[in-house]
Amino acid sequence: MPDRPPFAGKRVGVFFGGISAEREISLRTGAAAAGALRRKGYDVKEIDIREDWLGTVRGAEVDVAFLALHGRFGEDGCIQAACELAALPYTGSGVAASAIAMSKSLGKRVAAAAGVPCPPDAIYEGPASGEKPPPFGFPLVVKPDREGSTVGVTIVRSPEQWEPALAEAARHDSRVLAEGYVAGREITVGVLNGRVLPAIEIVPRSGFYDYRSKYTAGETEYVIPVPMDRDVLLRAAEYTRRAAQSMRLRGAARLDYRVDTAGNVFFLEANTIPGMTETSLLPKAARFDGLAFDDLVEEILSDAGLSK
Repeated sequence: MPDRPPFAGKRVGVFFGGISAEREISLRTGAAAAGALRRKGYDVKEIDIREDWLGTVRGAEVDVAFLALHGRFGEDGCIQAACELAALPYTGSGVAASAIAMSKSLGKRVAAAAGVPCPPDAIYEGPASGEKPPPFGFPLVVKPDREGSTVGVTIVRSPEQWEPALAEAARHDSRVLAEGYVAGREITVGVLNGRVLPAIEIVPRSGFYDYRSKYTAGETEYVIPVPMDRDVLLRAAEYTRRAAQSMRLRGAARLDYRVDTAGNVFFLEANTIPGMTETSLLPKAARFDGLAFDDLVEEILSDAGLSK
């Protein structure tokens, strides 16, 4: 961090809430970020966005936007575009990068082009009935292409589970991704202003890191440092660097992976506005790397800008 942060003395608008399935999580992120910035001495205005997004941004009367919105309209480039139109500097990735990362299929295509391994997948659009399973077979994971927090995700292990899983995902998005299931372990790797953070292993008690496992205390164990072969973790860090650069991610982001029993690492998706409570994953990794929560929030703010 510079001796004098670039937005010192400026009024910071923390934008949170929104209308996606992740609204409740966004409220927590926004409250935690606002608290951290106030402790750092910033003049903070909390802004819960529900409707008239562009009007709210234009009328916010702040100097910079700290974006704490998750899911649709928050991580997909919409609020970023509103900030661009209002000439309001904002944190995180730009319009194009946000839109690419929000689509799991597009994010994987861009990462794969940079040499990052990804599980096989197939995309389904339109009506959910009558579609055949992909040729790579079961087990597989069916998920909405543009949704977060594991909303609408099903692990499909047999043919009779296929159509109900497809219908469930289609309730949340007109584009559904069917992805080969990678048996093994799950890790997540954060990146902060271009710096790759230590990996965290995610170990849900249920065996499936679903919405309940993510947001219910005690349902998931988070392990750092990860008890895994050093070469595997170095590969995950390198894949994170490549994927983040290829997608043009900025500020704080978190990339999720599966590691199979042979130690092969497969990229799943990128989160461009990860959860930012003091117990969230990216803050855990930053704290292990020596960066306290309030300093982390200020470092994210320091990279705010336009036309990313």
